[in-house]
Amino acid sequence: MPTLHDFSAPSLRGEEVPLSRFAGKVVLVVNTASQCGLTPQYRGLEELHRRLAPEGLAILGFPCNQFGGQEPGDAASIEGGCLLNYGVSFPVFGKVEVNGPGAHPLFQWLTRALPGLLGPRVMWNFTKFLVDREGRPLRRFAPLTAPGRLEGPVRRAILTGA
Repeated sequence: MPTLHDFSAPSLRGEEVPLSRFAGKVVLVVNTASQCGLTPQYRGLEELHRRLAPEGLAILGFPCNQFGGQEPGDAASIEGGCLLNYGVSFPVFGKVEVNGPGAHPLFQWLTRALPGLLGPRVMWNFTKFLVDREGRPLRRFAPLTAPGRLEGPVRRAILTGA
């Protein structure tokens, strides 16, 4: 079975980034959007990142325009607007699709491994997937789950791998 470390994704600047770069870290994969009612979650994700990155957490943001056209801009507008507005310092990748035939392979894998209410699909922006240090999917969190509520599960994954 593949792990997170078997995938790669384009950075906001278009360079392909091997996700093996995050081997040994607990990873939170989040599909994001800069014009969504949930966009303020960037602030909470950044706070979680600042608190727990020294302990082994990596947050990876993946902008997506599949839900209500809420990520219409290009890489420069994503980087220059939302990221600066929320002080995001964790990696944010290039725009991807998370559902359908054009879904990025990472999201095809995550949604099959951790199906949600809609089965192997992402319901909306800010769906979150927690992956252990070995790159195995652990848990899925709904879009409305505030980043502050993830600290307990993330800490458990950092300490115990579960």
